[in-house]
Amino acid sequence: MQWDLQRIITSTEALDLQEVPKSMIIIGAGVISSELGSVFGRLGTEVTMIEYLDGMIPMMDRTMGKELQKALRKLGMKFMFKHKVTQVENKGKKVLVTAEDMKKGQNVSFEAEYCLVAIGRSAYTEGLGLENIGLETDNRGRILVNAHLETKIPGIYAIGDVIQGAMLAHKAEEEGVFVAETIAGQKPHINYLLIPGVVYTWPEVASVGYTEEQLKEMSRTYKVGSFPFRALGRARASMDTDGLVKVLADQATDEILGVHIIGPRAADMIAQAVAAMEYRASAEDVARMSHAHPTYMEAVKEACLAATEDRAIHI
Repeated sequence: MQWDLQRIITSTEALDLQEVPKSMIIIGAGVISSELGSVFGRLGTEVTMIEYLDGMIPMMDRTMGKELQKALRKLGMKFMFKHKVTQVENKGKKVLVTAEDMKKGQNVSFEAEYCLVAIGRSAYTEGLGLENIGLETDNRGRILVNAHLETKIPGIYAIGDVIQGAMLAHKAEEEGVFVAETIAGQKPHINYLLIPGVVYTWPEVASVGYTEEQLKEMSRTYKVGSFPFRALGRARASMDTDGLVKVLADQATDEILGVHIIGPRAADMIAQAVAAMEYRASAEDVARMSHAHPTYMEAVKEACLAATEDRAIHI
């Protein structure tokens, strides 16, 4: 099999590689970067991630990024945070990446077989002919819609990745139902705060609601309950002990404000948190619900117990 001569690739092109690279530099440490980085790391590629900000998956709760970095380090992955990439050069069979170390104020260089560029996503609206019917886009190419997801042209709606908001399949699905119900004369509602986000690494990362950083910015008083998977019977039996469940609840009312999970089956587990928050449950409500043993979901109950006067049982 022959290597593609192009050594600077995108996340989509990375899936078409015919052989496993020995080394790869990934620009960015967000969701897509983390997912593909972990895939190549598990396949034996020496992966170095270069990120402008100061941690992984920076749009999620900071605890999740720290825990994910710990897990991926076990694969031998390296991380360069607070680094600004200034140049990427194709050297034939190698790629040379130059970056500014913003902590030290000096330039550093990295070399690998491939460089994967995985920073940011843009709406795929170019070439759709929107201008032919007078539809406008914002400075990121996204179609402008109102609260009903209707464009300025009556009867024309837009949903999903071509409008503002998270580029998630399940978000687009909810919007599709929303538009269908609107057209049918109903009065639907979407709570965008409760659209969960997932990072499909292993361990998985899943999150819904506010992050701790957001609550601090809002000057909202809150309490934190967390429970590590290493203290959970099911996780110990399956040998998936990396990660934890973190629950944020209102200090006064105990209403759950955010749930953040890194661990096995986190993508599935987050659904209970969404259901609880849709009905404005308190941490105490979830803590008093019976959870089957042994299951991963017990970690959510334990974290809710921890959020209510530090009452976790198995730690």
